[in-house]
Amino acid sequence: MSNWQKQWIDSVTAPVVLAERFGVDTRALDDVVQRYPMRITPYYLDLIEQPGDAIWRQCVPDARELLPCAEDCDPLHEERLSPVPLLVHRYPDRVLLLASGQCAVYCRFCTRKRKVGCPIMGVTDEALEAALDYIARTVQIRDVILSGGDPLLLEDDRLEKLLHRLRAVPHVEMIRIGSRVPVTLPERITEGLCSMLRRYHPLYFNTHFNHPSELTPQAMEACRRLADAGLPLGNQTVLLRGVNDSPAIMQRLVRGLLKIRVRPYYLHHMDLAAGTGHFRTRIETGLDIVAALRGPVSGLAVPHYVIDSPGGKGKIPLLPEYLVRLGDTALLRTPSGETITFPNSEM
Repeated sequence: MSNWQKQWIDSVTAPVVLAERFGVDTRALDDVVQRYPMRITPYYLDLIEQPGDAIWRQCVPDARELLPCAEDCDPLHEERLSPVPLLVHRYPDRVLLLASGQCAVYCRFCTRKRKVGCPIMGVTDEALEAALDYIARTVQIRDVILSGGDPLLLEDDRLEKLLHRLRAVPHVEMIRIGSRVPVTLPERITEGLCSMLRRYHPLYFNTHFNHPSELTPQAMEACRRLADAGLPLGNQTVLLRGVNDSPAIMQRLVRGLLKIRVRPYYLHHMDLAAGTGHFRTRIETGLDIVAALRGPVSGLAVPHYVIDSPGGKGKIPLLPEYLVRLGDTALLRTPSGETITFPNSEM
């Protein structure tokens, strides 16, 4: 058994372990875990300095996840945009392939928390075959994004088989991997994995650092290996209340990312996913952060601030030409010219 597999098997999946380690009462969290599973790798658990800090908030269940809410379990309508299981086809030339149903750590703000880590997210050979067949016969698809769950929880041979199949499709020009394991399970980024990945270029890699405390020597080494294998590295940060919703924290994060050869790509406003409302900020918070980054940091370090519009209509850049009105309900204009409403208040 490899070191990363042992880390995954030894992950914390019950709140009682947190009670024993940190001396806090976690009994109220048992019901949360029954609905939204919990998994924290030993590595990521060791990054917690105290209950309630930025790492704790991202990975430890919260009773507020079960509060009644108006949010949707599937705010981006991925199920409606799924022509076959495991595949989301929102944009004409791109598809999202959910190659794994599990993650190293179950982030409490995940837009797919309705199913990641649950039996409903089972990935079978038959479903994967149907997804690959759809990609092969849909000639407008140029770009395939591997996501999940986390595709890097697949073992090397299984991941390579998937990459090989995609590379054999003539109209697939590029493959992207979306993975948080450099942040939560950096041991997974082995030299053997990187040696295999370099055979399938053009291959791009987007990861998901949210806070400077995640920029550890282990994470730095994982990103070095990926970059040395020729993979361009991007980062997609989610704006999270109580985690990174200040210019000072974001400035430390984006500067640290460039130091480890990871380009800040997106700053995501929180999706309207059920069970995540306590993380939501106002849109103005993100606009102020981006404005504060311009000047003090290199333009390379300034991410695009975006909202994924409800109903699966795609990303809206949060720029003056797309902002119609801000208030408790924001009016936003999509790139296609449609105007949508978006709740703009904290929980």
